[in-house]
Amino acid sequence: MAISTEHRSSLLNVINQPQVQSLLHEERQRLAAEEGASFAAINVEKHFQKPYEHDFTADQRPHTTLLFGGLTFRHEYLLKGVLESQGYHTAVLPTPNTDSFQLGKEYGNNGQCNPTYFTVGNLVHYLQHLRDDKGMSVQEIIDSYIFMTAGACGPCRFGMYEAEYRLALRNAGFDGFRVVLFQQKGGLKQGDMEAGLKMDLDFFLGLLNALNIGDVVNETVNQIRAYEIKPGETDRVLDEGLQYMYQVMRQHKVAKLDGKVAELLNSKNPGLFEASEKLVKFLDQLTTDDYMAPLRNFRDQLDEVEIDRLQPKPTVKITGEFWAQTTEGDGNFNMFRFLQSEGAEIIVEPVATWLAYMLWQTKIKTRDRSGIVEGDEAPKWFEVKKRAQLEVGRLKKLAIIELADQIFRREYSRICKNLGGLAHDIVDMFEMEEIAHEFYHSRSEGGEGHLEVAKNIYYSAKGICHMVLSLKPFGCMPSTQSDGAQSAVVNRFRDMIFLPIETSGEGEINAHSRVQMALGEAKAKAKREFAEVLDALPYSLDELKAYVATHRELRRPMYKFPRDTPKVVGTAAHFAIHVAARMQAEGIAPQRMAPAAQ
Repeated sequence: MAISTEHRSSLLNVINQPQVQSLLHEERQRLAAEEGASFAAINVEKHFQKPYEHDFTADQRPHTTLLFGGLTFRHEYLLKGVLESQGYHTAVLPTPNTDSFQLGKEYGNNGQCNPTYFTVGNLVHYLQHLRDDKGMSVQEIIDSYIFMTAGACGPCRFGMYEAEYRLALRNAGFDGFRVVLFQQKGGLKQGDMEAGLKMDLDFFLGLLNALNIGDVVNETVNQIRAYEIKPGETDRVLDEGLQYMYQVMRQHKVAKLDGKVAELLNSKNPGLFEASEKLVKFLDQLTTDDYMAPLRNFRDQLDEVEIDRLQPKPTVKITGEFWAQTTEGDGNFNMFRFLQSEGAEIIVEPVATWLAYMLWQTKIKTRDRSGIVEGDEAPKWFEVKKRAQLEVGRLKKLAIIELADQIFRREYSRICKNLGGLAHDIVDMFEMEEIAHEFYHSRSEGGEGHLEVAKNIYYSAKGICHMVLSLKPFGCMPSTQSDGAQSAVVNRFRDMIFLPIETSGEGEINAHSRVQMALGEAKAKAKREFAEVLDALPYSLDELKAYVATHRELRRPMYKFPRDTPKVVGTAAHFAIHVAARMQAEGIAPQRMAPAAQ
């Protein structure tokens, strides 16, 4: 029912009475005290300003500790060694658990995604530990610690992470705690703290080495752990090897120009000196054995773990949203360990794929914008020289990006080789684009874009895995889009086993139940494949096992054997084919009748 003008005027008169205004004022004060609500007038003419961030300067390094987390423990431990080699004090945050998740929800906004709650809750949990258990004051913590994390713009809530960190920290009583933000777009750039955290070539190369080695170690030990004879042996060697590699990275000395010639060059031509020193650092990275020799020692230790590959196990490829497919804890329902406890061999997703995807995006955007110039720089059709200069600049940019990509892949491949050659090289991004484009437009950005669809097709159609498990936070928009496209993919590739799982702070039992159902199908597929291979071989499984038992090299993780039999996926099936071929080459007569010719 519409309110008449006279009635509205009468209500306003009542509200404006001093007694009513006094009651309203008291109620506002009560709500402000109890709920933290603010009734201050909003200045609509004043634009939003980023909260003031205290600087992190070079003179603060000796008494400031860098906190970081969010990757696997292997990545973080190696990164800790790199940062300490460059003079920083560091501490790795514990793996986030459900307590951290609850703290994140308590102090943060509603409707945030899983990684935000786990990450910021984990940070608050650690700071509370420093305050309550270590006896540090809040001001001491703010002065002595900063947190390093990733940030970005984009079509999902990832772009709001920084604001959520600040809100939760303020609500938890740590207002003013410093956050160093790495931008996903624009490379390794830092906002306003460049003096404290020196983002130079040494930092970049150290970060790259730590991430790449962590990736390869992860994939290698997952392959070994699945077939170890003595449970826990792989993890024991892994712990020792990580401690060893941490010390190697911590004690690593960066390459630099020194001596009288360097001093003279620096005084005469600082620009040439800086370029020469960068060249020396690149050549040192590409040619020295500083990391490769220790990796070979680590490989030799891993090679002592005794394994039995004649166990038919389903191979499960992990894909999904970056954080959910990388973290190892409550944030993804401890999914990696659960899969292994259920008898699966897993292929985890390396950070390197995401970095290669970033490089690919830069390349295709540069190619797509050929001939497009915005603003006053756009040449007229008759300005041939200007148009040629712009094209040369574009080609030069493409060449630099391509060189960076090739160097990155070459270094990753070198690490794979020196750690035993079990890990896969980085996938070809243009092949991934071609595979996925029919189902998911490759220019659609957000998260990993088309890669989730591409990986499902790539690993399934190429016979690398029996099942693909996609992990993503509840409500993750880019991954939800991918899941929509996956229905068309699964309809095209009928033999594919694909399972998307949304993670949150709860629902672990339901998620594990769903995975068990899909994994049961993958197990049946792997066992059926193994049985068919054995039926086609002249030797029985017992004969194969007896031969392996007398040849120690066949029980070593680093033993190489071909995996080129069409339509065969599982490690056990490929290994059985190889062992049988060796036995035949040695002239060992089978104890059972050979299979009838087809």
